[in-house]
Amino acid sequence: MIEKITIQGGYDKFGNEEPVKEVVIKKGEIFGVVGPTGSGKSSLIGDIEQLAQEDTFSKRKILVNNEKPTYDDRTNPRKKMVAQLSQNMNFLADMGVGEFLNLHAKCRGASNTCVDKVIQLANTLTGEPIKKEHELTILSGGQSRALMVADVAVISNSPIVLIDEIENAGIRKHDALEMLAGHGKIVMVVTHDPVLALMTDKRIVMKNGGMQKIVSTTPQEKAISQKLNKIDELMLGLREKVRMGELVEDVKLEKLDL
Repeated sequence: MIEKITIQGGYDKFGNEEPVKEVVIKKGEIFGVVGPTGSGKSSLIGDIEQLAQEDTFSKRKILVNNEKPTYDDRTNPRKKMVAQLSQNMNFLADMGVGEFLNLHAKCRGASNTCVDKVIQLANTLTGEPIKKEHELTILSGGQSRALMVADVAVISNSPIVLIDEIENAGIRKHDALEMLAGHGKIVMVVTHDPVLALMTDKRIVMKNGGMQKIVSTTPQEKAISQKLNKIDELMLGLREKVRMGELVEDVKLEKLDL
């Protein structure tokens, strides 16, 4: 059982020590990683995925429950601690949704009864219903991402989830993060999206390849995030109407209470 991970700071791309010396992320927390393009966000995520031990360019060190992970922890696929989700990921397997989930559950030693739960949860994240008999290869981008999130939450036993820029994934992002955190995952999300950034507990600010500071999300920012999420929900609904050829003249913007 992983209760927390610790990121011990290393060096930025110019060889300077990172201002942030240590970051502790506990089970159920949602951490953001923000910064301009080229600031080192993906490098930080990569260090966590590899459970780096001062053997990457940044010289960072990742501890699990205050301990150094073993070589087996880092290399054995069956012990993989990190699951990564990206908006560019798609299913390539030529099989049905139910068949895939049953196979994944079997590989993970999970019960086949969780398949229905995965599909049910996935359908709360997308406006396009997913069914067991659907082929993976015909799923839309939003359906694929929704299924991946629900699969990671329920079937995957990887305790750490890294999410790389899912702002355009066509799913209910707010609900997706809460779903993962609610299943006891340590969640880190790389994002430029204020809806996602402001719903995190804290966010690491990156610059020049280094962790510059940690910002705690304030109650005022959380309130703004809730309002932004209303806009996000509206956009998802409008997207479905446009996709189905419907008119959108009945939109009541005043209900957003912005």
